[in-house]
Amino acid sequence: MILLCLDTSGPVAGVALMENGVIRYEAMVVNAFTHSQSILPMVEEAYLHTGLNVEQTDFFAVTVGPGSFTGVRIGVSTVNGLAHGVGKPCIAVDALESMAAGVMPYPGVICPIQDARAGQVYGAAFAGQTLRRLMEDQPIKLEDYADAIAPLGNEFLFLGDGMPVHREKIAALMGEKARFAPAHLSFLRPASAAFLAAQKTREAVSYLDLKPLYLRPPQAERQKNLREMNHV
Repeated sequence: MILLCLDTSGPVAGVALMENGVIRYEAMVVNAFTHSQSILPMVEEAYLHTGLNVEQTDFFAVTVGPGSFTGVRIGVSTVNGLAHGVGKPCIAVDALESMAAGVMPYPGVICPIQDARAGQVYGAAFAGQTLRRLMEDQPIKLEDYADAIAPLGNEFLFLGDGMPVHREKIAALMGEKARFAPAHLSFLRPASAAFLAAQKTREAVSYLDLKPLYLRPPQAERQKNLREMNHV
């Protein structure tokens, strides 16, 4: 089985190519280019360096969110196009779960968070040894998130792009129970997303049914709704 997995949900654009359960290729970039400029050349490089090709690919996977609205759309649209082109199914992968998978096993609770701005994060929580979900993905104020995870364990590992933004406040809220992933483990690795996708092949869908996971409406939609309410 050959599986291509993309991630453009956060600040890092990533590609992983898996063959029969083995990661054959993984690449990540943080640069001044937008994901729309980076991701297709990265896909081409993945196939070039492995000697595989898109027609051989059995599944196309992508992190569908939560994350950057624009970034998620880029990843989903790219996979839609690739899957449609060769008539193969797609697999949706959760971005926060993929982050957690990249640092397991961990003896405490894994707490991936993405910065959602306005004092909020997109957050979830997972048992560090088994990746069992302890909290569903949700947009939430950081203080409320800290209150929600506090009863789940005695040690909490924070990672994701929300971690450096809110690190000082997390430390104040959680005290000695808070741990912070080092820089090289604090972002989503596409190989972790590919690992999860390989376990979800029975949940594969047509490219027509692959949709982004938005935990709240995009900014443009929220502004439109606000304008309409003000004119009522």
